[in-house]
Amino acid sequence: MARVVKVLRTLRNHWKKSTFAVCVLSYGGHWLYGKHCDNVLRREACQEARKFGQKLIGPQESLQKATVILNPAACKGKANNLFEKNAAPILHLAGIEVKVIKTDYEGQAKKLMDLMEQTDMLIVAGGDGTLQEVITGLLRRPDEEAFSKTPIGFIPLGSQNSLSQSLHIVTDDKVKCITSATLSILKGETVPLDVLQIKSEKEQPVFALLSLRWGSFRDVATSISKYWYLGPLKTRAAHWFSTLREWPQMHHASVSYLPPIPRPPDLPDVKPVRPSLLYRIYRRLKNYWTPPPEEPQVEAEPERWEDKQISTMELTISTQNRNPRTDDSLVLSVEPDTLTVGQFITEGIKKAENPLECTEKALQIEASVCRLSLPQEGAGFFDVDNEEFEAMPVEVKLLPRKLRFFCSSERRDQLAQMN
Repeated sequence: MARVVKVLRTLRNHWKKSTFAVCVLSYGGHWLYGKHCDNVLRREACQEARKFGQKLIGPQESLQKATVILNPAACKGKANNLFEKNAAPILHLAGIEVKVIKTDYEGQAKKLMDLMEQTDMLIVAGGDGTLQEVITGLLRRPDEEAFSKTPIGFIPLGSQNSLSQSLHIVTDDKVKCITSATLSILKGETVPLDVLQIKSEKEQPVFALLSLRWGSFRDVATSISKYWYLGPLKTRAAHWFSTLREWPQMHHASVSYLPPIPRPPDLPDVKPVRPSLLYRIYRRLKNYWTPPPEEPQVEAEPERWEDKQISTMELTISTQNRNPRTDDSLVLSVEPDTLTVGQFITEGIKKAENPLECTEKALQIEASVCRLSLPQEGAGFFDVDNEEFEAMPVEVKLLPRKLRFFCSSERRDQLAQMN
């Protein structure tokens, strides 16, 4: 008992050191517990991947080949370590022949797509920028019709992984997010996604899976990191300082668009039974002696473009990849230019967390093709899937269900329930 009293008296006399020691031990314990949980997740994922690797294959079958485009610079240079620890062991244990290609500089992924050979699956390991480059390079190929049928897997390793919300259940655990995304590739469940083709008169087309943004909220979002020293107030401060430099912040443009096209019914996967040889000979002879009458050609109706002059805080052209829909359409969102300073700051904070979230008074138009004409000077910049491009007049066309991405079963069931 005397020893316990002595220890307590010592702790009381050195309370500053005791408090510091308790904080260090608490932080260290929490850190070790987090490392333990990460190791448990990796072990469980590897055990599940081993089941795929233990499956027998026929004598005429070959191992599946996967081409991985890895951006080591993603996530502030941590992407390579994250891939080697969390994704690579799962792919190798599953018995997949993995070919990893690392990018060295910005824009290289587009060039690598020109040289890519046919593969069973294409895996993009990086963030929004890497994915946007890979999709653009893939769809610029002259034989893109054949290569666009290759299923694509997305392993979120970047600081921004916007598409991950469409393919997987959202979680803040980085290890769980990477391992679940890699396991979804092994399970083979895919979902079709729309693509935006963004074409200007001067340059080659750029392709996006989520959106094109232009306006004040987008401009402020690029400057938030400058106010890092303000901590949690940096987003609010960036929008407030923006209003001090210029107010009101209005953007003028001319928009022309075509209405959405109804989605055609999905064709059945079962191939029709081929008629017998005698029936095919009989049908061919019958068509030869009594040819069927030619059907009158129906002239196609002229395209009915609708024009609109807009004055807006921000313009967003986005796909509907996050939610199921019945029409193949893109969404043109026009934010009102009547927001007050307080509303601008409040809505800006929301958009910093979810850039595709619109205000209540935003005008939303569904279309299949959209032409955007901008002023010659002071147009600023676009954000195409969180990548910066110089703003210029463009035509944005929806390519419905153009690519297929691997999707987790949980997210697939969630989409089925919503539909």
